[in-house]
Amino acid sequence: MVKHMDRTKRSWTTRQEAKQKRKSDVKNLVDGMVIPTDRIIEAMEILIQPGDRVVLEGNNQKQASFLSEALAQVNPNNLFDLHMILSSISRPEHLDLFERGIARKVDFAYAGPQSLRMAQMVEDGKVTMGEIHTYIELYGRLFIDLIPSVALVAADKADRFGNLYTGPNTEETPTLIEAAAFRDGIVIVQVNELTDELPRVDIPGSWVDYIVVADKPYELEPLFTRDPRHITDIQILQAMMIIRGIYEKHEVQSLNHGIGYNTAAIELLLPTYGESLGLKGKICKHWALNPHPTMIPAIESGWVDSMHCFGGEVGMEKYVEARRDVFFNGSDGSMRSNRTLSQMAGQYAVDLFIGSTLQMDGEGNSSTVTRGRLAGYGGAPNMGHDPGGRRHSTPAWLNMMTSDEPLARGKKLVVQVVETFQSGNKPVFVESLDAIDVKNDTGLAIAPVMIYGDDVTHVVTEEGIAYLYKIDSMEKRREAIAAIAGVTEIGKTITTDKIKELRRDGFVAFPEDLDIRRSDAKRSLLAAKSVEELVEWSDGLYEPPAKFRSW
Repeated sequence: MVKHMDRTKRSWTTRQEAKQKRKSDVKNLVDGMVIPTDRIIEAMEILIQPGDRVVLEGNNQKQASFLSEALAQVNPNNLFDLHMILSSISRPEHLDLFERGIARKVDFAYAGPQSLRMAQMVEDGKVTMGEIHTYIELYGRLFIDLIPSVALVAADKADRFGNLYTGPNTEETPTLIEAAAFRDGIVIVQVNELTDELPRVDIPGSWVDYIVVADKPYELEPLFTRDPRHITDIQILQAMMIIRGIYEKHEVQSLNHGIGYNTAAIELLLPTYGESLGLKGKICKHWALNPHPTMIPAIESGWVDSMHCFGGEVGMEKYVEARRDVFFNGSDGSMRSNRTLSQMAGQYAVDLFIGSTLQMDGEGNSSTVTRGRLAGYGGAPNMGHDPGGRRHSTPAWLNMMTSDEPLARGKKLVVQVVETFQSGNKPVFVESLDAIDVKNDTGLAIAPVMIYGDDVTHVVTEEGIAYLYKIDSMEKRREAIAAIAGVTEIGKTITTDKIKELRRDGFVAFPEDLDIRRSDAKRSLLAAKSVEELVEWSDGLYEPPAKFRSW
């Protein structure tokens, strides 16, 4: 006979009861689900409590700016010690929260625009560090051990029942809301407009507790817009090598591009240089990518079959709506983006990720976290690694196989493209990453490396390409990287004879080895040489922000 232990009767609805208490305390202030615009600060001081975990939408582009500004104005005597969860620390008030004592601890993924101030505040002891995450890692923890008490997010429109329309910039909104809504957290949504009828329902009202009409539309940054006027001949040379020595060589059909002028150059060379090589229909067909304006000529030229987007891009709305054969558009015509799903696609579904970095050591480890700059790394580590769980094969993935063993498998292509020196004559190639010092200074458990060298298959500089996936020894790996590291200290460690040997054995390729003449790398190769020409390619559908208009 089983003897049962005595158990004290307990409540299994404490979270739900606590939520109802907060909602009860604010009921005289709200109108149904609607918080009056001018009473948002007062409402926050009731609905949010000291020590709460608060996830605040502030990704690379879309910002819950009305809510973040309001939160920074609460009375720190009433609301303090918040644990903030931020995909991107990108607005001044995100750090003002810590200056004022409203928040104490932060877990984040990226802090590019605020990276210098962030580093200083950590050093001054004003911010307690949790961890620096990748996007997928941070989203995942929202459902495990960083479950938010409160979610503060943004949408385009809402109706009186709390149903939300997010338009082309859905981004991470559903993920943040779901993590709070289904664990008895409070969900507050700022909207641009309260309306009786929505173009479509992106998030159901049953997931939402409160809506507030913002005093101005949420901030949206044109993060992925690159003016072709600023693309250099060196970046064009690199792009030619990448198209010829990587995309064509490995039959890359599905891919993700990082943000930068070097990848913008590739996009603008597809309809010209790529066309001259007869590659249309053979490479670059399926993309996990925001709607980069520099992709317009490739789309118009018939290179792109599909593009799933992390988020939108300012000015691209009408173009995307008119090209629904390419983009994931709703019945209303506007695009449905999803940062979480696109990160997953970029991690598992694509053949290749290509991005850049601020520092790389002799073994190929890289980071954008440097001395005095706590930038984080966003989604690059998600897409810039070889996911061990992948099981589907493609020509490019299979092309990475270097063994004929029965259980041999392919590998995702992870490409790092850098110039050997940054602005200010700072070398990209260094003996030791600053990330190691940052780890020691901040008390992080591990050095904040963006992409580990053993995941990198190719490194590209203005000197050439290092085919690291072919190499099985660390000594040879260091030699291949040194061969394309130019006149940096790492580049000076290798002899001319050794470089010739590496080129002969196919571990390194210079432009000449790829039948590319350096003198051909000119801006005349670009399919569009200005933002104005991108507008022309789009038949006037692309409406760039004012700061990109030079005509």
